[in-house]
Amino acid sequence: MTDNDTKPKTPVAAKSDSPTVPQLAQKPKNASLFTTILVAILSGVLGAALYGTAVKTPVLNNLVAQNKQVTLQENSATIELAKNVGPSVVSINTSAATQSIFGLDQTQKGAGTGIIVTADGIILTNKHVVDGADSFTVTTTDGKEYKGKLLAKDPANDVAFLKIEASGLKVAELGDSDNVQVGQRVVAIGNALGEFANTVTTGVISGKSRPIEASDGQGGTEQLSNLFQTDAAINPGNSGGPLVNIEGQVIGVNTAVAGQGAQNIGFSIPINEVKMALETVRTQGKIERPYLGVRYVMITEAFAQRNGLPISDGALLRGDDQTLAVLRDSPAAKAGLREGDIITKIGGKDVNRKTPLQNVIVKFKVGETVEVIYFRDGKEQKAQVKLEAAPQTGQ
Repeated sequence: MTDNDTKPKTPVAAKSDSPTVPQLAQKPKNASLFTTILVAILSGVLGAALYGTAVKTPVLNNLVAQNKQVTLQENSATIELAKNVGPSVVSINTSAATQSIFGLDQTQKGAGTGIIVTADGIILTNKHVVDGADSFTVTTTDGKEYKGKLLAKDPANDVAFLKIEASGLKVAELGDSDNVQVGQRVVAIGNALGEFANTVTTGVISGKSRPIEASDGQGGTEQLSNLFQTDAAINPGNSGGPLVNIEGQVIGVNTAVAGQGAQNIGFSIPINEVKMALETVRTQGKIERPYLGVRYVMITEAFAQRNGLPISDGALLRGDDQTLAVLRDSPAAKAGLREGDIITKIGGKDVNRKTPLQNVIVKFKVGETVEVIYFRDGKEQKAQVKLEAAPQTGQ
């Protein structure tokens, strides 16, 4: 609308033959409505601006206050977790007498972390922490030192147990690693670099069911599977320490980190895979694991296509030049399993790439009879197998 639209219009002149009657200029018929609308709009805009200022500021303040509160709560939770779990974590220093090429005796030292799992001094740690060592010094968070004795090493996992002569120790609470989810917040505690005891790092579960080939730094390697991946920093010396959920429960045993070029990629053994070994150590003083007595290859889709297999998941029983696919007099042999069979279930639990055969077997007890479902000649078959104790060497 232009300025002219708001000015009074000039009266039309009367005809010459008509009497001249003075006429008043008239406002446009819509001027009152226009003014009303304009005032309403301006009032509305101003009111909205004032209202927005009046309302938005408290809302933003509330959001900021809520964020601060959440941050404070998270910090408090981590602090309390460290206080509660810390006394159940110990530092382990190892030494081994060696002889150099010149005939001089030397001492090789190492360091790691352990978890108190019984009040009378059984300590859970990694097997690679204690391998090759002949003496162990265990230090608790209150600074007390104990001489450790090696109880047992797990032949099928990177797990070992030490024993110290003590009583009334604070035992770590073990959680349920089967319920762990990717993205879940976790805390790692350990003897970082072998000199910074009870170092606390935070992160999340970055992945599950990870297989790796772990090196001991001395030329030896070990195949590990079904591991948690985490971005919580795990430094040298953290090995054997706990990976803890926000409830303060141990859900994993820290065991390895990715090689060069990686950032914050660590791995932890799910605690449920350790519980059976712990139970036999507590009751029998040794690790007793059930076994089938087989050598196998976990099938992938590509492997199945190359070898013309009827299914693309499971454990194919296959030997090599040194080892039979089914060991003589083993539980598998007694149940009639043979080379070429593909095991898909044990005791109702699936056997696949995410849960390899060995990871399923450890969920059962020695002496337990389980149903094994397998494929032979393209047909599904079943066998009842009574699990026996695994020998200290071999599968």
